[in-house]
Amino acid sequence: MALSNIEIAQAAKLEPITAIAERLGIPDDALVPYGRHKAKVSLRFLESLRERPTGRLVLMTAVSPTPAGEGKTTTTVGLGDALTRIGEKTMICLREPALGPVFGMKGGAAGGGYAQVLPMEDINLHFTGDFAAIAVATNLLAALIDNHVHHGNALGIDVRRITWRRVLDVNDRALRDIVTGLGGPGNGYPRESGFDIVVASEVMAVFCLARSLRDLKERLGEIVVAYTRDRAPVRARDLNAHGAMAAVLRDALAPNLVQTIEHTPAFVHGGPFANIAHGCNSLIATASALRLADYVVTEAGFGADLGAEKFVDILCRTSGLRPSAAVIVATVRAMKHHGGVAVADLPAENVEALQRGTVNLVRHLRTVREEWGIPAVVAINHRAEDTDAEISALIAAVEATGATAIVSRHFAEGGAGAEELARAVVGLSTAADTPELAFTYPDDATLWEKMRAIATRVYGASGITASRAARTQIDRLQHEGFGHLPVCVAKTQYSFSTDASLRGAPEGHVIDIREVRLAAGAGFVVMICGDIMTMPGLPAVPAAGTIDIDDEGRIVGLF
Repeated sequence: MALSNIEIAQAAKLEPITAIAERLGIPDDALVPYGRHKAKVSLRFLESLRERPTGRLVLMTAVSPTPAGEGKTTTTVGLGDALTRIGEKTMICLREPALGPVFGMKGGAAGGGYAQVLPMEDINLHFTGDFAAIAVATNLLAALIDNHVHHGNALGIDVRRITWRRVLDVNDRALRDIVTGLGGPGNGYPRESGFDIVVASEVMAVFCLARSLRDLKERLGEIVVAYTRDRAPVRARDLNAHGAMAAVLRDALAPNLVQTIEHTPAFVHGGPFANIAHGCNSLIATASALRLADYVVTEAGFGADLGAEKFVDILCRTSGLRPSAAVIVATVRAMKHHGGVAVADLPAENVEALQRGTVNLVRHLRTVREEWGIPAVVAINHRAEDTDAEISALIAAVEATGATAIVSRHFAEGGAGAEELARAVVGLSTAADTPELAFTYPDDATLWEKMRAIATRVYGASGITASRAARTQIDRLQHEGFGHLPVCVAKTQYSFSTDASLRGAPEGHVIDIREVRLAAGAGFVVMICGDIMTMPGLPAVPAAGTIDIDDEGRIVGLF
Protein backbone atom coordinates (compact mmCIF):
# COMPACT_ATOMS: atom_id res chain seq x y z
CA MET A 1 0.00 0.00 0.00
CA ALA A 2 1.41 3.39 -1.01
CA LEU A 3 2.36 5.82 1.73
CA SER A 4 0.37 9.03 2.12
CA ASN A 5 2.03 12.43 1.76
CA ILE A 6 2.21 12.92 5.50
CA GLU A 7 3.61 9.42 6.08
CA ILE A 8 6.34 10.08 3.51
CA ALA A 9 7.09 13.42 5.18
CA GLN A 10 7.23 11.96 8.68
CA ALA A 11 9.57 9.18 7.53
CA ALA A 12 12.06 11.64 6.00
CA LYS A 13 15.32 12.41 7.82
CA LEU A 14 15.67 16.15 8.18
CA GLU A 15 18.97 17.96 8.52
CA PRO A 16 19.36 20.69 11.15
CA ILE A 17 18.36 24.00 9.64
CA THR A 18 21.79 25.35 10.54
CA ALA A 19 23.33 22.82 8.13
CA ILE A 20 20.98 23.92 5.33
CA ALA A 21 21.87 27.56 6.03
CA GLU A 22 25.60 26.83 6.11
CA ARG A 23 25.49 25.46 2.55
CA LEU A 24 24.00 28.80 1.46
CA GLY A 25 26.63 30.78 3.33
CA ILE A 26 24.17 32.00 5.96
CA PRO A 27 25.92 32.28 9.36
CA ASP A 28 24.31 31.06 12.57
CA ASP A 29 23.94 34.58 13.93
CA ALA A 30 21.72 35.46 10.94
CA LEU A 31 19.22 32.75 11.86
CA VAL A 32 16.24 33.03 14.19
CA PRO A 33 15.44 29.34 14.81
CA TYR A 34 11.90 28.03 15.27
CA GLY A 35 12.93 24.62 16.56
CA ARG A 36 15.60 22.53 14.81
CA HIS A 37 14.17 22.44 11.29
CA LYS A 38 12.91 25.90 10.43
CA ALA A 39 14.24 29.40 10.93
CA LYS A 40 13.85 32.97 9.83
CA VAL A 41 16.80 34.65 8.13
CA SER A 42 17.49 38.12 9.47
CA LEU A 43 16.69 41.07 7.25
CA ARG A 44 19.97 42.73 8.18
CA PHE A 45 21.93 39.80 6.75
CA LEU A 46 19.79 39.73 3.61
CA GLU A 47 20.37 43.48 3.14
CA SER A 48 24.12 42.77 3.12
CA LEU A 49 23.68 40.61 -0.01
CA ARG A 50 22.44 43.44 -2.24
CA GLU A 51 25.71 43.87 -4.12
CA ARG A 52 26.03 40.18 -4.99
CA PRO A 53 25.30 39.01 -8.55
CA THR A 54 21.96 37.32 -9.01
CA GLY A 55 21.18 33.81 -10.20
CA ARG A 56 18.63 32.68 -12.76
CA LEU A 57 14.93 32.74 -11.94
CA VAL A 58 12.63 29.94 -13.13
CA LEU A 59 8.87 30.53 -13.05
CA MET A 60 6.59 27.56 -12.39
CA THR A 61 3.04 27.93 -13.72
CA ALA A 62 0.36 25.58 -15.00
CA VAL A 63 -2.75 24.92 -17.04
CA SER A 64 -6.11 26.03 -15.66
CA PRO A 65 -6.59 23.96 -12.50
CA THR A 66 -9.09 21.14 -12.27
CA PRO A 67 -10.56 19.15 -9.38
CA ALA A 68 -8.02 16.45 -10.22
CA GLY A 69 -5.11 18.71 -9.26
CA GLU A 70 -2.04 19.46 -11.37
CA GLY A 71 0.78 19.44 -8.79
CA LYS A 72 2.44 22.79 -9.43
CA THR A 73 4.01 22.99 -5.96
CA THR A 74 5.05 19.35 -6.20
CA THR A 75 6.73 20.06 -9.54
CA THR A 76 8.46 23.14 -8.13
CA VAL A 77 9.96 21.00 -5.38
CA GLY A 78 10.84 18.16 -7.75
CA LEU A 79 12.56 20.51 -10.19
CA GLY A 80 14.49 22.17 -7.36
CA ASP A 81 15.72 18.79 -6.15
CA ALA A 82 16.59 17.74 -9.70
CA LEU A 83 18.61 20.90 -10.32
CA THR A 84 20.51 20.18 -7.12
CA ARG A 85 21.12 16.60 -8.26
CA ILE A 86 22.68 17.73 -11.55
CA GLY A 87 25.07 20.01 -9.70
CA GLU A 88 23.35 23.40 -9.70
CA LYS A 89 23.22 25.45 -6.50
CA THR A 90 19.48 25.82 -6.16
CA MET A 91 16.79 27.26 -3.92
CA ILE A 92 13.03 27.15 -4.24
CA CYS A 93 10.62 29.90 -3.18
CA LEU A 94 7.04 29.03 -2.28
CA ARG A 95 4.03 30.65 -0.69
CA GLU A 96 2.90 29.61 2.76
CA PRO A 97 -0.29 27.53 2.79
CA ALA A 98 -3.39 29.33 4.06
CA LEU A 99 -5.41 27.58 6.72
CA GLY A 100 -8.62 28.25 4.80
CA PRO A 101 -7.79 25.85 1.92
CA VAL A 102 -5.95 23.45 4.25
CA PHE A 103 -9.14 22.97 6.27
CA GLY A 104 -11.31 23.36 3.18
CA MET A 105 -10.43 21.50 -0.04
CA LYS A 106 -6.66 21.06 -0.16
CA GLY A 107 -5.89 19.48 3.20
CA GLY A 108 -2.26 20.59 2.79
CA ALA A 109 -0.17 22.53 0.28
CA ALA A 110 3.50 21.67 0.79
CA GLY A 111 3.97 19.45 -2.26
CA GLY A 112 3.30 15.75 -2.48
CA GLY A 113 4.81 12.29 -2.69
CA TYR A 114 8.61 12.45 -2.64
CA ALA A 115 8.64 16.12 -3.65
CA GLN A 116 7.70 18.01 -0.49
CA VAL A 117 8.96 20.85 1.69
CA LEU A 118 9.39 19.92 5.33
CA PRO A 119 8.32 19.90 8.11
CA MET A 120 5.04 19.71 6.22
CA GLU A 121 2.82 19.62 9.31
CA ASP A 122 4.32 22.86 10.62
CA ILE A 123 4.26 24.55 7.23
CA ASN A 124 0.58 23.67 6.75
CA LEU A 125 -0.51 24.56 10.30
CA HIS A 126 0.51 28.02 11.60
CA PHE A 127 4.22 27.66 10.59
CA THR A 128 6.04 30.67 12.11
CA GLY A 129 2.96 32.79 12.70
CA ASP A 130 3.33 35.11 9.69
CA PHE A 131 -0.35 34.97 8.75
CA ALA A 132 -1.41 35.67 12.33
CA ALA A 133 0.74 38.82 12.28
CA ILE A 134 -0.81 39.90 8.98
CA ALA A 135 -4.28 39.35 10.42
CA VAL A 136 -3.43 41.38 13.54
CA ALA A 137 -2.04 44.26 11.46
CA THR A 138 -5.15 44.29 9.25
CA ASN A 139 -7.60 44.12 12.13
CA LEU A 140 -5.65 46.71 14.13
CA LEU A 141 -6.18 49.17 11.30
CA ALA A 142 -9.90 48.33 11.23
CA ALA A 143 -10.15 48.93 14.98
CA LEU A 144 -8.32 52.26 14.69
CA ILE A 145 -10.72 53.43 11.99
CA ASP A 146 -13.79 52.68 14.11
CA ASN A 147 -12.13 54.15 17.18
CA HIS A 148 -11.32 57.37 15.32
CA VAL A 149 -14.94 57.76 14.22
CA HIS A 150 -16.20 56.98 17.73
CA HIS A 151 -13.99 59.64 19.34
CA GLY A 152 -15.06 62.62 17.26
CA ASN A 153 -14.03 61.74 13.67
CA ALA A 154 -11.57 64.60 13.24
CA LEU A 155 -10.74 63.42 9.71
CA GLY A 156 -14.37 63.65 8.64
CA ILE A 157 -14.61 60.02 7.53
CA ASP A 158 -17.88 59.21 5.81
CA VAL A 159 -18.97 56.02 7.62
CA ARG A 160 -20.80 54.96 4.45
CA ARG A 161 -17.51 54.96 2.57
CA ILE A 162 -15.20 53.00 4.86
CA THR A 163 -13.61 50.45 2.52
CA TRP A 164 -11.31 48.60 4.93
CA ARG A 165 -12.42 45.09 5.90
CA ARG A 166 -11.35 42.72 8.66
CA VAL A 167 -9.75 39.35 7.92
CA LEU A 168 -9.68 35.77 9.15
CA ASP A 169 -7.54 32.81 8.01
CA VAL A 170 -10.48 30.42 7.86
CA ASN A 171 -13.08 29.99 5.13
CA ASP A 172 -16.24 31.42 6.69
CA ARG A 173 -19.02 32.48 4.32
CA ALA A 174 -21.16 33.78 7.21
CA LEU A 175 -18.72 36.68 7.67
CA ARG A 176 -18.67 37.93 4.07
CA ASP A 177 -21.19 40.67 4.84
CA ILE A 178 -21.84 41.84 8.39
CA VAL A 179 -23.04 44.83 10.41
CA THR A 180 -20.69 46.19 13.07
CA GLY A 181 -21.25 48.61 15.93
CA LEU A 182 -24.58 47.23 17.19
CA GLY A 183 -25.52 47.50 20.84
CA GLY A 184 -25.74 51.21 21.48
CA PRO A 185 -23.53 54.32 21.46
CA GLY A 186 -20.77 52.70 23.51
CA ASN A 187 -20.09 50.28 20.69
CA GLY A 188 -19.62 52.86 17.95
CA TYR A 189 -21.66 53.63 14.85
CA PRO A 190 -23.49 50.75 13.13
CA ARG A 191 -22.31 50.21 9.57
CA GLU A 192 -22.10 47.50 6.96
CA SER A 193 -18.75 45.75 6.61
CA GLY A 194 -17.35 42.26 6.14
CA PHE A 195 -14.42 39.88 6.38
CA ASP A 196 -11.96 38.72 3.73
CA ILE A 197 -9.64 35.77 4.06
CA VAL A 198 -6.14 36.82 5.18
CA VAL A 199 -4.52 35.88 1.87
CA ALA A 200 -6.84 38.25 -0.01
CA SER A 201 -5.99 41.23 2.18
CA GLU A 202 -4.07 44.27 1.02
CA VAL A 203 -1.68 43.87 3.96
CA MET A 204 -0.73 40.43 2.59
CA ALA A 205 -0.04 42.00 -0.81
CA VAL A 206 1.96 44.83 0.76
CA PHE A 207 3.90 42.27 2.83
CA CYS A 208 4.80 40.28 -0.29
CA LEU A 209 5.73 43.28 -2.47
CA ALA A 210 7.74 45.25 0.11
CA ARG A 211 11.51 45.47 -0.44
CA SER A 212 12.45 46.33 3.16
CA LEU A 213 11.03 47.36 6.52
CA ARG A 214 11.13 50.99 5.40
CA ASP A 215 9.28 50.17 2.19
CA LEU A 216 6.77 48.07 4.17
CA LYS A 217 5.98 50.98 6.48
CA GLU A 218 5.66 53.44 3.60
CA ARG A 219 3.34 51.12 1.69
CA LEU A 220 1.20 50.52 4.77
CA GLY A 221 0.85 54.27 5.17
CA GLU A 222 -0.42 54.59 1.58
CA ILE A 223 -3.36 52.21 2.15
CA VAL A 224 -6.64 54.01 1.44
CA VAL A 225 -9.15 52.94 4.09
CA ALA A 226 -12.07 55.33 3.59
CA TYR A 227 -13.29 58.54 2.00
CA THR A 228 -14.65 61.77 3.41
CA ARG A 229 -18.01 63.22 2.37
CA ASP A 230 -16.07 65.25 -0.19
CA ARG A 231 -14.64 62.00 -1.59
CA ALA A 232 -11.13 62.78 -0.38
CA PRO A 233 -9.18 59.56 0.38
CA VAL A 234 -8.24 58.77 3.99
CA ARG A 235 -5.05 56.75 4.33
CA ALA A 236 -3.63 54.60 7.11
CA ARG A 237 -0.97 57.22 7.76
CA ASP A 238 -3.71 59.81 8.41
CA LEU A 239 -4.73 57.64 11.35
CA ASN A 240 -1.08 57.22 12.39
CA ALA A 241 -1.64 53.46 12.06
CA HIS A 242 1.22 52.43 9.78
CA GLY A 243 3.96 52.50 12.41
CA ALA A 244 2.18 50.10 14.74
CA MET A 245 1.22 47.87 11.81
CA ALA A 246 4.85 47.70 10.67
CA ALA A 247 5.92 46.89 14.23
CA VAL A 248 3.51 43.95 14.31
CA LEU A 249 4.94 42.71 11.00
CA ARG A 250 8.64 43.29 11.78
CA ASP A 251 9.56 39.70 12.62
CA ALA A 252 7.20 38.18 10.07
CA LEU A 253 8.90 40.04 7.20
CA ALA A 254 12.05 37.91 7.55
CA PRO A 255 11.79 34.90 5.17
CA ASN A 256 11.31 31.37 6.52
CA LEU A 257 14.05 28.87 5.65
CA VAL A 258 13.14 25.17 5.42
CA GLN A 259 14.22 22.19 3.28
CA THR A 260 12.85 19.60 0.88
CA ILE A 261 12.91 15.87 1.49
CA GLU A 262 16.23 15.85 -0.40
CA HIS A 263 17.53 18.85 1.63
CA THR A 264 17.31 21.50 -1.09
CA PRO A 265 16.95 24.88 0.70
CA ALA A 266 13.58 26.59 0.43
CA PHE A 267 12.16 29.97 1.39
CA VAL A 268 8.45 29.59 2.20
CA HIS A 269 7.13 33.08 2.82
CA GLY A 270 3.89 34.99 2.22
CA GLY A 271 0.82 33.60 0.54
CA PRO A 272 -1.56 35.77 -1.50
CA PHE A 273 -4.13 33.81 -3.51
CA ALA A 274 -3.72 34.14 -7.27
CA ASN A 275 -7.46 34.08 -8.04
CA ILE A 276 -8.16 37.07 -5.75
CA ALA A 277 -4.72 38.59 -5.13
CA HIS A 278 -1.36 38.63 -6.93
CA GLY A 279 -0.41 35.03 -6.13
CA CYS A 280 3.38 35.18 -5.55
CA ASN A 281 5.57 34.57 -2.51
CA SER A 282 7.39 37.54 -0.98
CA LEU A 283 9.68 39.68 -3.10
CA ILE A 284 12.19 39.74 -0.24
CA ALA A 285 12.41 35.94 -0.29
CA THR A 286 12.81 35.64 -4.06
CA ALA A 287 15.29 38.52 -4.41
CA SER A 288 17.37 37.16 -1.52
CA ALA A 289 17.35 33.61 -2.88
CA LEU A 290 18.66 34.91 -6.21
CA ARG A 291 21.75 36.19 -4.35
CA LEU A 292 22.22 32.95 -2.43
CA ALA A 293 21.83 30.43 -5.28
CA ASP A 294 22.52 30.04 -8.99
CA TYR A 295 18.98 28.86 -9.75
CA VAL A 296 15.77 29.84 -7.99
CA VAL A 297 12.51 28.09 -8.79
CA THR A 298 9.38 29.97 -7.76
CA GLU A 299 5.72 29.39 -8.49
CA ALA A 300 2.83 31.68 -9.32
CA GLY A 301 -0.59 30.46 -8.24
CA PHE A 302 -3.15 28.63 -10.37
CA GLY A 303 -2.93 28.82 -14.20
CA ALA A 304 -0.76 31.10 -16.27
CA ASP A 305 -3.76 33.36 -16.93
CA LEU A 306 -3.84 34.30 -13.24
CA GLY A 307 -0.61 33.73 -11.30
CA ALA A 308 1.84 34.08 -14.17
CA GLU A 309 0.06 37.15 -15.58
CA LYS A 310 0.30 38.87 -12.20
CA PHE A 311 3.88 37.69 -11.75
CA VAL A 312 4.76 39.43 -15.01
CA ASP A 313 2.51 42.48 -14.97
CA ILE A 314 2.69 43.28 -11.24
CA LEU A 315 5.74 41.66 -9.62
CA CYS A 316 8.21 41.86 -12.51
CA ARG A 317 7.00 45.31 -13.54
CA THR A 318 7.52 46.79 -10.06
CA SER A 319 10.58 44.80 -8.93
CA GLY A 320 12.73 44.40 -12.02
CA LEU A 321 12.84 40.61 -11.63
CA ARG A 322 13.04 38.71 -14.92
CA PRO A 323 12.51 34.94 -15.31
CA SER A 324 15.01 33.19 -17.55
CA ALA A 325 12.62 30.29 -18.19
CA ALA A 326 9.13 29.08 -17.36
CA VAL A 327 7.74 25.61 -16.73
CA ILE A 328 4.07 24.96 -17.48
CA VAL A 329 2.72 21.98 -15.54
CA ALA A 330 0.12 19.79 -17.19
CA THR A 331 -1.33 16.38 -16.44
CA VAL A 332 -3.05 13.81 -18.59
CA ARG A 333 -6.01 13.98 -16.20
CA ALA A 334 -6.29 17.75 -16.53
CA MET A 335 -6.29 17.59 -20.32
CA LYS A 336 -9.04 14.98 -20.30
CA HIS A 337 -11.06 17.10 -17.88
CA HIS A 338 -10.69 20.15 -20.13
CA GLY A 339 -11.75 17.87 -22.96
CA GLY A 340 -15.08 17.27 -21.23
CA VAL A 341 -14.49 14.14 -19.12
CA ALA A 342 -16.18 13.98 -15.71
CA VAL A 343 -13.93 13.61 -12.68
CA ALA A 344 -15.18 10.09 -11.96
CA ASP A 345 -14.20 8.95 -15.46
CA LEU A 346 -10.71 10.48 -15.58
CA PRO A 347 -8.78 7.25 -14.72
CA ALA A 348 -9.99 5.58 -17.95
CA GLU A 349 -7.95 6.07 -21.12
CA ASN A 350 -9.48 8.67 -23.44
CA VAL A 351 -7.07 9.98 -26.04
CA GLU A 352 -9.77 11.82 -27.98
CA ALA A 353 -10.86 13.85 -24.95
CA LEU A 354 -7.24 14.59 -24.08
CA GLN A 355 -6.60 15.95 -27.54
CA ARG A 356 -9.65 18.22 -27.23
CA GLY A 357 -8.45 19.44 -23.84
CA THR A 358 -4.95 20.37 -24.97
CA VAL A 359 -6.35 23.67 -26.27
CA ASN A 360 -6.13 24.89 -22.68
CA LEU A 361 -2.43 24.09 -22.43
CA VAL A 362 -1.70 25.49 -25.89
CA ARG A 363 -3.24 28.87 -25.00
CA HIS A 364 -1.26 29.11 -21.77
CA LEU A 365 1.90 28.12 -23.63
CA ARG A 366 1.28 30.72 -26.34
CA THR A 367 0.71 33.45 -23.77
CA VAL A 368 3.91 32.69 -21.85
CA ARG A 369 6.09 32.42 -24.96
CA GLU A 370 4.54 34.95 -27.35
CA GLU A 371 2.89 37.58 -25.17
CA TRP A 372 5.59 37.77 -22.50
CA GLY A 373 8.59 36.34 -24.36
CA ILE A 374 9.54 33.80 -21.68
CA PRO A 375 11.17 30.58 -22.96
CA ALA A 376 8.99 27.71 -21.73
CA VAL A 377 8.93 23.94 -21.41
CA VAL A 378 5.94 21.77 -20.49
CA ALA A 379 6.30 19.39 -17.56
CA ILE A 380 3.90 16.45 -17.73
CA ASN A 381 3.38 15.60 -14.07
CA HIS A 382 3.15 11.82 -14.34
CA ARG A 383 0.48 9.75 -12.63
CA ALA A 384 0.44 5.98 -12.36
CA GLU A 385 -2.74 5.57 -14.46
CA ASP A 386 -1.41 7.60 -17.43
CA THR A 387 -1.22 5.44 -20.54
CA ASP A 388 1.49 5.52 -23.19
CA ALA A 389 -1.05 6.56 -25.83
CA GLU A 390 -2.23 9.50 -23.74
CA ILE A 391 1.28 10.69 -22.97
CA SER A 392 2.26 10.42 -26.63
CA ALA A 393 -0.78 12.46 -27.68
CA LEU A 394 0.00 15.16 -25.11
CA ILE A 395 3.66 15.38 -26.18
CA ALA A 396 2.58 15.60 -29.83
CA ALA A 397 0.21 18.49 -29.08
CA VAL A 398 3.01 20.44 -27.39
CA GLU A 399 5.56 19.68 -30.09
CA ALA A 400 3.11 20.95 -32.72
CA THR A 401 3.55 24.41 -31.15
CA GLY A 402 7.35 24.19 -31.43
CA ALA A 403 7.81 23.65 -27.68
CA THR A 404 9.05 20.63 -25.72
CA ALA A 405 7.11 18.45 -23.29
CA ILE A 406 8.94 16.28 -20.76
CA VAL A 407 7.42 13.57 -18.59
CA SER A 408 8.46 14.17 -14.97
CA ARG A 409 8.14 11.48 -12.29
CA HIS A 410 9.18 13.51 -9.26
CA PHE A 411 6.08 12.58 -7.24
CA ALA A 412 7.12 8.93 -7.16
CA GLU A 413 10.88 9.28 -7.59
CA GLY A 414 11.82 12.65 -6.12
CA GLY A 415 14.50 14.72 -7.84
CA ALA A 416 15.76 11.72 -9.81
CA GLY A 417 12.47 11.66 -11.69
CA ALA A 418 12.84 15.27 -12.85
CA GLU A 419 16.47 15.37 -14.05
CA GLU A 420 15.50 15.54 -17.73
CA LEU A 421 13.25 18.49 -16.92
CA ALA A 422 16.07 20.14 -14.99
CA ARG A 423 18.47 19.86 -17.92
CA ALA A 424 15.87 21.35 -20.24
CA VAL A 425 15.37 24.28 -17.87
CA VAL A 426 19.12 24.91 -17.71
CA GLY A 427 19.25 24.84 -21.51
CA LEU A 428 16.45 27.40 -21.82
CA SER A 429 17.91 29.59 -19.09
CA THR A 430 21.37 29.77 -20.62
CA ALA A 431 20.29 30.25 -24.23
CA ALA A 432 21.98 33.28 -25.79
CA ASP A 433 18.86 34.45 -27.65
CA THR A 434 16.49 34.79 -24.68
CA PRO A 435 14.05 37.60 -25.58
CA GLU A 436 13.29 40.59 -23.40
CA LEU A 437 10.34 40.29 -21.05
CA ALA A 438 7.21 41.94 -22.46
CA PHE A 439 4.16 43.07 -20.51
CA THR A 440 0.49 42.61 -21.36
CA TYR A 441 -0.11 46.36 -21.37
CA PRO A 442 1.96 49.57 -21.10
CA ASP A 443 2.15 51.64 -17.92
CA ASP A 444 0.44 54.62 -19.51
CA ALA A 445 -2.66 52.71 -20.62
CA THR A 446 -5.84 53.56 -18.74
CA LEU A 447 -7.21 51.14 -16.13
CA TRP A 448 -9.99 50.20 -18.54
CA GLU A 449 -7.50 49.56 -21.35
CA LYS A 450 -5.34 47.44 -19.05
CA MET A 451 -8.27 45.28 -18.02
CA ARG A 452 -9.36 44.90 -21.64
CA ALA A 453 -5.83 43.91 -22.69
CA ILE A 454 -5.72 41.13 -20.08
CA ALA A 455 -9.18 39.92 -21.07
CA THR A 456 -8.54 39.83 -24.82
CA ARG A 457 -4.85 38.90 -24.97
CA VAL A 458 -4.71 36.40 -22.10
CA TYR A 459 -8.29 35.14 -21.53
CA GLY A 460 -9.39 35.01 -25.17
CA ALA A 461 -12.38 37.26 -24.42
CA SER A 462 -14.04 39.53 -26.96
CA GLY A 463 -14.17 42.40 -24.50
CA ILE A 464 -15.13 43.60 -21.04
CA THR A 465 -18.20 45.08 -19.42
CA ALA A 466 -18.90 46.66 -16.04
CA SER A 467 -21.88 47.72 -14.01
CA ARG A 468 -22.52 51.44 -13.83
CA ALA A 469 -21.18 51.48 -10.26
CA ALA A 470 -18.00 49.60 -11.23
CA ARG A 471 -17.40 51.81 -14.27
CA THR A 472 -17.85 54.88 -12.08
CA GLN A 473 -15.26 53.48 -9.66
CA ILE A 474 -12.80 52.91 -12.49
CA ASP A 475 -13.30 56.39 -13.90
CA ARG A 476 -12.92 57.97 -10.44
CA LEU A 477 -9.67 56.10 -9.75
CA GLN A 478 -8.37 57.16 -13.15
CA HIS A 479 -9.29 60.78 -12.42
CA GLU A 480 -7.71 60.66 -8.95
CA GLY A 481 -4.32 59.69 -10.38
CA PHE A 482 -4.29 55.92 -9.90
CA GLY A 483 -4.44 55.07 -13.59
CA HIS A 484 -0.71 54.32 -13.71
CA LEU A 485 -1.14 51.30 -11.41
CA PRO A 486 -1.25 47.75 -12.77
CA VAL A 487 -4.46 45.74 -12.61
CA CYS A 488 -4.96 42.66 -10.41
CA VAL A 489 -7.86 40.55 -11.66
CA ALA A 490 -9.95 38.49 -9.24
CA LYS A 491 -11.87 35.75 -11.06
CA THR A 492 -12.45 32.00 -11.04
CA GLN A 493 -9.29 29.95 -11.47
CA TYR A 494 -11.06 27.11 -13.26
CA SER A 495 -11.63 28.81 -16.60
CA PHE A 496 -10.27 31.52 -18.86
CA SER A 497 -13.75 33.01 -18.55
CA THR A 498 -15.65 34.05 -15.43
CA ASP A 499 -17.80 30.90 -15.71
CA ALA A 500 -16.06 28.05 -13.89
CA SER A 501 -17.93 25.47 -15.97
CA LEU A 502 -16.38 26.61 -19.28
CA ARG A 503 -13.40 24.29 -19.69
CA GLY A 504 -10.79 24.17 -22.42
CA ALA A 505 -10.06 27.51 -24.08
CA PRO A 506 -13.31 29.42 -24.57
CA GLU A 507 -13.28 32.36 -26.97
CA GLY A 508 -15.53 35.33 -27.52
CA HIS A 509 -16.79 35.47 -23.96
CA VAL A 510 -17.13 38.76 -22.08
CA ILE A 511 -15.44 39.52 -18.77
CA ASP A 512 -17.81 41.43 -16.50
CA ILE A 513 -16.32 43.60 -13.74
CA ARG A 514 -18.48 43.37 -10.63
CA GLU A 515 -16.49 45.50 -8.21
CA VAL A 516 -13.30 47.56 -8.10
CA ARG A 517 -11.02 47.96 -5.08
CA LEU A 518 -8.04 50.27 -4.77
CA ALA A 519 -4.96 48.72 -3.19
CA ALA A 520 -2.80 51.85 -3.11
CA GLY A 521 -0.31 50.43 -0.61
CA ALA A 522 0.22 47.29 -2.65
CA GLY A 523 0.35 49.38 -5.79
CA PHE A 524 -2.44 47.92 -7.91
CA VAL A 525 -6.17 48.13 -8.60
CA VAL A 526 -8.25 44.99 -8.04
CA MET A 527 -10.93 44.19 -10.64
CA ILE A 528 -13.36 41.64 -9.16
CA CYS A 529 -15.05 39.71 -11.96
CA GLY A 530 -17.88 37.21 -12.10
CA ASP A 531 -18.96 35.60 -8.85
CA ILE A 532 -15.53 35.19 -7.20
CA MET A 533 -15.54 35.71 -3.43
CA THR A 534 -12.78 37.30 -1.34
CA MET A 535 -13.95 35.19 1.60
CA PRO A 536 -14.35 31.57 0.41
CA GLY A 537 -16.73 29.08 1.98
CA LEU A 538 -16.03 25.54 3.12
CA PRO A 539 -17.06 22.64 0.85
CA ALA A 540 -19.77 20.13 1.78
CA VAL A 541 -17.12 17.76 3.15
CA PRO A 542 -14.25 19.91 4.51
CA ALA A 543 -10.73 18.51 4.74
CA ALA A 544 -10.83 19.55 8.39
CA GLY A 545 -12.87 16.39 9.02
CA THR A 546 -9.85 14.19 8.26
CA ILE A 547 -7.18 16.20 10.12
CA ASP A 548 -6.43 14.91 13.61
CA ILE A 549 -3.71 14.36 16.19
CA ASP A 550 -2.81 11.00 17.75
CA ASP A 551 -1.99 10.23 21.37
CA GLU A 552 1.72 10.85 20.73
CA GLY A 553 1.12 14.33 19.34
CA ARG A 554 1.63 13.45 15.66
CA ILE A 555 -0.55 15.22 13.10
CA VAL A 556 -2.51 12.85 10.86
CA GLY A 557 -4.89 13.39 7.97
CA LEU A 558 -3.03 16.13 6.09
CA PHE A 559 -2.79 15.12 2.45
